[in-house]
Amino acid sequence: MIKRIVKLTFQEDKVDDFMKIFHEKKENIRQTKGCLHLELFQSTTEKNVLFTYSFWQQEADLNAYRQSDFFQDTWKRTKQLFADKPEAWSVDSVEIL
Repeated sequence: MIKRIVKLTFQEDKVDDFMKIFHEKKENIRQTKGCLHLELFQSTTEKNVLFTYSFWQQEADLNAYRQSDFFQDTWKRTKQLFADKPEAWSVDSVEIL
């Protein structure tokens, strides 16, 4: 299983626009083949910094999603709202307590 963390920094006046996009698209993302889990986090100190946290069955599923027309369209709309370059990490659990 792949866990994916993506940090998104938005223009302060564009956070609500992103939230509308996310709420519109979240069910489609979650229903994508191989997507096992999806969460959205917001920084407690910087309200324009959000993180997506998702679990994918395998890397091929994540890559297929990222290459899909659905993702390309959603990403095109989202990246117009950024204040900074997004950052992304694929991680494995080392230890769970």
